[in-house]
Amino acid sequence: MRSTALAMALLTTASTAAAASGATPAAIERATADVLPQVVAWRRDIHQHPELGLQEVRTSRIVAEHLRSLGMEVQTGVAGTGVVGILKGGRPGKVVALRADMDALPVTEQGDLPFKSVQKAMWNGQETGVMHACGHDTHVAMLMGAATVLAQLRAELPGTVKFIFQPAEEGPGGAEPMIAAGVLRDPQVDAIFGLHVFPYTVGHVVYRAGPLMASADEFTIEITGKQTHGAVPWGGVDPIVIGAQIVTSLQSIVSRNVNIAKAPAVVTVGKFAAGNRSNIIPDKAELVGTVRAFDNEERARIRARIEGIATEYARTAGGSAKVTWDLGYPVTVNDPALTERMVPTLQRILGPGKVSVGPLTGTAEDFSYFQQQVPGMFFFLGVTPPGQEETAAQNHSPLFFVDEAALPVGVRSLASLAVDFLGGG
Repeated sequence: MRSTALAMALLTTASTAAAASGATPAAIERATADVLPQVVAWRRDIHQHPELGLQEVRTSRIVAEHLRSLGMEVQTGVAGTGVVGILKGGRPGKVVALRADMDALPVTEQGDLPFKSVQKAMWNGQETGVMHACGHDTHVAMLMGAATVLAQLRAELPGTVKFIFQPAEEGPGGAEPMIAAGVLRDPQVDAIFGLHVFPYTVGHVVYRAGPLMASADEFTIEITGKQTHGAVPWGGVDPIVIGAQIVTSLQSIVSRNVNIAKAPAVVTVGKFAAGNRSNIIPDKAELVGTVRAFDNEERARIRARIEGIATEYARTAGGSAKVTWDLGYPVTVNDPALTERMVPTLQRILGPGKVSVGPLTGTAEDFSYFQQQVPGMFFFLGVTPPGQEETAAQNHSPLFFVDEAALPVGVRSLASLAVDFLGGG
């Protein structure tokens, strides 16, 4: 009973906040319906003309031109190809940011859409297809739609909205350099919201307070032994045996060193390379793997354990090991207080039973860098037709599909979160 009463109170608060801002849910609904044909057109155009990270020149130009047409202050070339639009409301107040990522992936599209991508680009020295296989085309279009909606309501907005169009989320990462360029300052952002399309049921939203998406780190272990004939192993130091011992021992980190009651973690070795002939014990071996964690302290502890295991095993066997790291994105952590406050907004927009708490997700997102600076909330927007959830292609698949019925849901969600946050005082 207490939880039901709390939910009702929060829903009432969200509605009151929207009304207090003057930008009512009905006004947002009407403005979304008006801009929807353009949102669909933007999405299809951007999908047909995808661009890899830090190459989003055409996409950035489309975004900047539209934001300028809405009368915003627009910054371009931020962290390379990023775009920031600033919408000042008719009354003073807080500052809220909405973020969309713009880059595509080196994936050859296999679907049969009339606006299918046939773009090509060079990736790792090879020509490949380019596709919005993660749905960033929809993120851009929905945020452009939300910008249109909020620009129409600017006189009623008590505060400022920053629209952050970010490059290179898929790598090497655009959020961190955009922060360094000052996108969260002048004026200082009080909260930030973002979404990601995902193969949940269209018209549904999935969220989670606290940790949502994992950190993603890559390690390389270079093992040095002493080369010898395969028939005379005592004449050298076998880096393959050392590597095998390291791989096995790394699996004990999660089972014996990680507090899984606090948060899960994964340690995976995906590459083991050594030697080129059956009767030669080589002098080198290489292991490459990934670490996924949902707690930043555990993330650091796992790194220390990997380094200790690798170097000590190699040393005791007569060899040596060097561990190097490519530290990826941190844990994506939704601010608990902000999430509790804003979930009623999503519940009001989507209706009963369409907003739910989801599981931890092992993929990573550089939205996490924004959340390290200001309170943030990130959520998943369902884009899969009902009944197809079990067979839907995942993000990054060449068959990834977005039901465009999700587009107005995303526009309303982003616009309403901004309005309700600003109106909440």
